[in-house]
Amino acid sequence: MFERFTHGAREIVVGAQHEARELHQSPIGTQHLLLAMLADPSSAIARALAADGIDQRYVRAEILRRVPADAAPDTATLVDRDADDREALKAIGIDLDQVRRAIEENFGPGALRLPRAQAPKRRGLFGRFYAGEGAKGHIPFSPRNKKVLELSLREALRLKHNFIAPEHLLLGLLREGDGLAMQIITEREVDLGRLRTTLTQALNDKAA
Repeated sequence: MFERFTHGAREIVVGAQHEARELHQSPIGTQHLLLAMLADPSSAIARALAADGIDQRYVRAEILRRVPADAAPDTATLVDRDADDREALKAIGIDLDQVRRAIEENFGPGALRLPRAQAPKRRGLFGRFYAGEGAKGHIPFSPRNKKVLELSLREALRLKHNFIAPEHLLLGLLREGDGLAMQIITEREVDLGRLRTTLTQALNDKAA
């Protein structure tokens, strides 16, 4: 699946990991994906949500208000979640080595290296991303976020697109219909029908 991601969609997946790390939060949730979607204020997503007062600053403030720093999965369930991550990503065709290469291509060699003092002690599926000599970082995608990635592919197939762009990711998030990102969006009383229409039109323009 990752081969179908446009450059912009790959940057969002990478950016979500970066946002979670910057906020000292784990796992990578839908809220981090939304934050990454809003990184470029000139994007179709940012313009569509700006009318309802949703921008990156607003979303970050809402996340900080609702989610404590260092929110982390229970270590007792960590192994099970690793297994779930591995199977879910395999099922939707995401190759972790390709993800790592894409990240370093976008942000430079060693972009995933954490300072030793900040590196979490847990090891797991995403631990291989961190090139530091100390403990490897483990920031898994939440089950809900993995579902959003899967649904973004389904949205692309529904629209008969052979690529996955940022707008597909947001359509997947809307289709999943739950999670913190959706709470933030719906509490601003966003017209979801209008938003879907705007995103679909932007995608059709790209496909034309």
